[in-house]
Amino acid sequence: MGTEGTTSTMNKAAGKAAWHNWAGTVTARPQRIVAPASVDELSAALRKAAEDGLTAKAVGTGHSFTAAAATGGVLISPERLSAIRAIDREAGTVTVEAGVPLKQLNAALAAEGLSLTNMGDIMEQTVAGATSTGTHGTGRESGSISAQIKALELVLADGSVLACSAEENSDVFAAARVGIGALGVISTITFAVEPVFLLTAREEPMTFDRVTAEFDALTAENEHFEFYWFPHTDGCNTKRNNRSQGPAAPVPAVRGWIDDELLSNGVFRAACSFGRAVPSAIPGIAQVSSRALSARTYTDIPYKVFTHPRRVRFVEMEYAVPREAAVAALRELKAMVDASDFRISFPVEVRIAPADDITLSTASGRDSAYIAVHMYRGTRYQEYFTAVEKIMTAHGGRPHWGKIHTRDAEYFAGVYPRFAEFTALRDRLDPGRLFANDYLRRVLGE
Repeated sequence: MGTEGTTSTMNKAAGKAAWHNWAGTVTARPQRIVAPASVDELSAALRKAAEDGLTAKAVGTGHSFTAAAATGGVLISPERLSAIRAIDREAGTVTVEAGVPLKQLNAALAAEGLSLTNMGDIMEQTVAGATSTGTHGTGRESGSISAQIKALELVLADGSVLACSAEENSDVFAAARVGIGALGVISTITFAVEPVFLLTAREEPMTFDRVTAEFDALTAENEHFEFYWFPHTDGCNTKRNNRSQGPAAPVPAVRGWIDDELLSNGVFRAACSFGRAVPSAIPGIAQVSSRALSARTYTDIPYKVFTHPRRVRFVEMEYAVPREAAVAALRELKAMVDASDFRISFPVEVRIAPADDITLSTASGRDSAYIAVHMYRGTRYQEYFTAVEKIMTAHGGRPHWGKIHTRDAEYFAGVYPRFAEFTALRDRLDPGRLFANDYLRRVLGE
């Protein structure tokens, strides 16, 4: 599921600027906030933080539900590092500064007749924030946004600048594409791009039993497959995206507004608010919601197919499990919900990704399925998420670095074969822990 708008907020509180993430689950009060406009200014800000004995963290648009970017020291905003530096058609790359929002990148590429190969379903995040936490879409063969990185520039704790690619500082490149802000501050990223293409999206209701029975075939037969299961029902909504020769046939404006704004946002927000006030009504609402969106087929350029507006605020947990464990985990999840007193107003989202070679990517070394659960903001989510997490960890699940979970370094050492490689690199690049915070101490150790 996605999120909306300008997602982090800063305001004056108790004499300090208070930063909040989009979901309202994290608040930080840094000693100071800086917004460097160049790599030199970023390097100087990091050196100054070290001199003052403060930690430093870069923050994007606040879409992480965890405290990955929280700091009581120096908070670095990338809002002025927002240039698209170069488009190289011959090499098939685009180089952008860390603070460029994905929506700006997607629009700029489309104007040049280019596109990323794959992307998530929202585009409000900055490129550095999205890649550092492992943001992904769904794809049989095309991986996360981080897997599309060809090179990056990392500013280290001492202010030095390290160029990283498969050919240069390859060990850092392997880790920093999903670095969780632990290794340095990304200043620029070079992505692989390709000529813009058309995708035909086929959205269709399907029963839970059918989706799970045909899951392997659906993932094998489609370039991009995902589905949503509505708890308290047997209903799912499936989406299959495949490349098309065209012609383009976008969703008609009125139909798009009804489906994406009225039903998926306006009516859904009202239903969630009512469900929060009257939890006993949620199963009935879910039955209606599972039937509200009818089948549709349309063809458009990638970012207009992959991405959707998401304006209903929520909290989220997502786990990547080995793809061969997906159906078992989903059936256990449904059985748990059916047998419980939980009242779940948000659908469960299921996506896939191929194995990649990024040290702490959730798809590192294994084909993966992503199972994401959500709760409306302001409702109690802890018991539901705890029950879900128990199922996912039993299958060796890896939680999304930017979404709610309770795992620690000991757990991650068991599910990531290259975990020690990452922590050793962190020891080398940031021995003084300039980039440390409570979240990193929990997930990576001291």
